[in-house]
This record gives sequence, structure tokens and C-alpha cells, in this order.
Amino acid sequence: EDDGTDPKRGAEVVEKFANQHKVDVVFGTLFSHVVMGSAPRAGELKMPYYVVSEGHHVASGVLNRWTVQPGITDVKSQVRAMAPFVLGNLGKKVTMIFPDYAFGHDHRDFFTEAVREGGGEVVAHIAIPPTETSFTRYFPKIPRETEVLYHVMVGPAVLTFVKEMGEFFGPSRPEIFGFIDSLEAVDIASPGLEFLEGTYFWEGNPRYAQPDQSPYDKFYRERVGVDENGASVSDPRDVSTYSHMFGCWETLFVIKQAMEACGYRGPQDRAALIEATEAITEMAHSNEHPQGPKVFNGKTHQVFGVQYISRVEDRRLNVKHVTSIEDGLYPDEVDYTTRPF
Repeated sequence: EDDGTDPKRGAEVVEKFANQHKVDVVFGTLFSHVVMGSAPRAGELKMPYYVVSEGHHVASGVLNRWTVQPGITDVKSQVRAMAPFVLGNLGKKVTMIFPDYAFGHDHRDFFTEAVREGGGEVVAHIAIPPTETSFTRYFPKIPRETEVLYHVMVGPAVLTFVKEMGEFFGPSRPEIFGFIDSLEAVDIASPGLEFLEGTYFWEGNPRYAQPDQSPYDKFYRERVGVDENGASVSDPRDVSTYSHMFGCWETLFVIKQAMEACGYRGPQDRAALIEATEAITEMAHSNEHPQGPKVFNGKTHQVFGVQYISRVEDRRLNVKHVTSIEDGLYPDEVDYTTRPF
């Protein structure tokens, strides 16, 4: 059911699933502000709530024992893993453009911290309201000293954002490092995106099948109907959200693994399901986890994995660097296992 990216609606959906549909678990919430608005209700209802959001809210400790994120890494881990590449290869003075809500604030806070720790400097933060439809008035705010422009935009206006950024800079631009969120489900070869040639992107999972493609990625693409270019096998114009959608697939297999481990029979075993999830540690690169190997931290309810940095070359994304799991680790901020159900 669609939560409409509305926190109030998200909480209502959780309640509907619990009281009307009598479901065993709730799974799949994406937007961080919806998770923040829905998780408290899941906790009150004692409903296992498996989110696929990337926000740091779960691992930060502000939620509850019923909320877990075992299928996709969080922003804090992602940016900590990638900051050394950005600073070592692209530049030390960074301007950040990000959406003005929780997800964007995670990028602002954690990447700024990682840049500072790496000896660089974020020279400007430019927050964009999520309802914005044109961005030309924001680009003149980018300081001249900027060596790297870091962008992470989401929502229906992302293509407009990228095109207007190209029009603003023309042939003279700083190095550009973006999160693929800014172009998720958008064809890199779309008219107006030519200026992206030579720029870099974070990818959660590489959209284009790489020369060293794993058998697990091949299996996953076949099962979900995605071709080697990240588009639907039935319509090459229908580009998938390939960088993120693996999180739903992998979370389902985590739920399956935990249910089998605790001998799940029904709602009376919901607490045991969470305990079984908390007991999971390593997740091998496999058909169940095609994005890559992972380590789950049962105390913080957050998974850690590899990250991909790709460069636009000949209008496709080619992977240039893969981080290690260790690159994205950070100290625990909570131990949910000590909290009561």
C-alpha cells in the first residue's frame, strides 16, 4: 500500500496492516521521514518493521527494538566509505547540494564530518526544499573555490536539476560527485545529460553489468527482469531503480532466514523473529545477497556492506572503485537488544 511519502499516512498504513490485515511483518518503507513517523506506531503495535530506507535513524538509536534495517546500508556508512576516494582523487574543497529533510541532513552532517576528518573542507551547504521544481537560483551560491560539487537529489524534479546544473556550468565545471539518487531510473543517455561525461556517482548496486559481473548479479537480474543496462527486459526505455531495489530483495531473504531460525508460526512469535534477526551476523555474497557481502550489527539493527563508485564514460556507468565493508564501519550508538519489547 502506498504511504504517499507522508509520515502520518505511513503510521496509518502500519496500523491498517496490523489491525485489518493481521500481517506478520511490515516491510519496505523508503523515505526517512516516513520511517520516523511510522516506527513509533510499529513499536506500540509490537509489529516487526523492516525498513529499506538508507537513513541513519535506525542505527542512531532514536527508534525502537521492532524496527530494523538489514538489507541496505545507511548514509553514514556510505559517505564514510566514499569520502577518502573523493578527497584523494577529486579535490579537497567541497560544496554540497542536498534535499532539505532528514535524508539530506544525514548527507550534510556525516559527509561534512568525514571530509573534515580526511583533511578536506566543505565550503558551502546548499539545501533544496523537496517541493522545488527549478534550481537555477541555487547554482550561483556555489563558491568559486569549489573543487568538488557533491549532489544528492531525489524526487520528480531530479532530471530538471541535473540538466539545469549542466546549463549553468557549461564546459567549465568543478569535479562532480553525485549520488545516483539524482538520476535513479533516468537513462544516462537522455538528451541534456551530455555534460555528465567524466563525472562520478555513488551506486548502491551498479546499474550496468560490469565485465566482472558476479553470477549472483546475473541471477538477480534474470529473476527481476532487468537487462545488462539496468532497464526492463520488456522495455529498454523503462530504467529500473537498480542502485536501490536490491534492498527489498535482500530484506525479504533476511526475513525468511530469521523466520526459519526461530521456527516462526505466527504473530505470537514476533518478538522471537526480531531476536532471530538480531542474531544474524555475516551475509555472504550470494543469490540472496546479490549486491555484495554484508555484516549485520544486531545491536544497532543496521547492516554494513560494500559501496560502488562509478564514472560516466561513453554514456554508461563504469565502476572505478569498490569500498570494503570495513571502510564504512563506525562506533555503535545504541544497543537495541537491551531494550524491552
